[in-house]
Amino acid sequence: MSWRDRLQRVTARAQELSDRMAAGNLDAQEFTALSKEYADISPIVEKIEVFQSAEQERADLEELLADKSTDPEMREMAREEVNDLKERLPEIEHQLQLMLLPKDEADARNVIIEIRAGTGGDEAALFAGDLYRMYQKYAALNGWRMEAIDISENDIGGYSQIVASISGGDVYARMKYESGVHRVQRVPVTESGGRIHTSAATVAVLPEAEEVDIQIDEKDLRVDTYRSQGAGGQHVNTTDSAVRITHMPSGIVVQCQDEKSQHKNRAKAMKVLMARLYEHERERQESERAADRKGQVGSGDRSERIRTYNFPQGRVTDHRINLTLYKLDKVLEGEALDEVLDVLILEEQSARLAALSEDAA
Repeated sequence: MSWRDRLQRVTARAQELSDRMAAGNLDAQEFTALSKEYADISPIVEKIEVFQSAEQERADLEELLADKSTDPEMREMAREEVNDLKERLPEIEHQLQLMLLPKDEADARNVIIEIRAGTGGDEAALFAGDLYRMYQKYAALNGWRMEAIDISENDIGGYSQIVASISGGDVYARMKYESGVHRVQRVPVTESGGRIHTSAATVAVLPEAEEVDIQIDEKDLRVDTYRSQGAGGQHVNTTDSAVRITHMPSGIVVQCQDEKSQHKNRAKAMKVLMARLYEHERERQESERAADRKGQVGSGDRSERIRTYNFPQGRVTDHRINLTLYKLDKVLEGEALDEVLDVLILEEQSARLAALSEDAA
């Protein structure tokens, strides 16, 4: 299907939705669903009208230019307007094509982010903490809320694992590009010889599941409670408030010890469990639509090396798009992270547009 055919389909669908809502014979649930769909496609319909109006205007002006009886002054004005439209139309067309790309329904969701120290011992654990603080600052800059769920700290201030939630507007749409292996190259604070070491941490970004997405049978859960612990195994709570939940059918284990209340820890752990089960189901569905994955930048696989943070050179390199920024400090402060994410998003959009063009051909 050509993209112009898709324009006609969107316009027809908008008219159909408008007619059905105006008919007044819908129940509240149906009306709400149709209203949401109509609100989603209305901006596309408005852009289509702008595009079609510009095309018609260009056709009228070219007809005027083709008429030999047209006044010379009018002809010159028409020529300038045609040239202006020839520059504007491709941009409007490109915007329309982006708007017509299939949406990932998870983009608007909050996320569960899991950061784990990889190869590199204590240095990897320290780097996991650096990544956690980078995301905290980036979340603050975007007006998002980041809340710890489970943190395992070691004696030197590093972290073997951090699980947190980030809530706000379109969080997954940007944070999903952070999934994968992050590598750091620097002289560790524990290294007396001044040699550069390479360590790594893995990041997994999961869209937060809703109750309607995942149904969990309580009989499938084993819930264990234990005392919360601080760095080095130090007890920080005298009651069994920490919660570990095992989902027997999948073998997934989640835990939370951040809150003093066992009830709150269980609620947070369930949120992580639902996110992991939801992501598992998304991956299963996506594997069945393998052809659709060719438009993605990287696979999002947490085993894939995506970025290197080189401290001696002050640079950050994203390997998926061969982008290098000599702004390491600003990236770690969250300030320059958008410079990487914006390019990743543009690259993915370009790849998906190219895939749509191939399909239409």
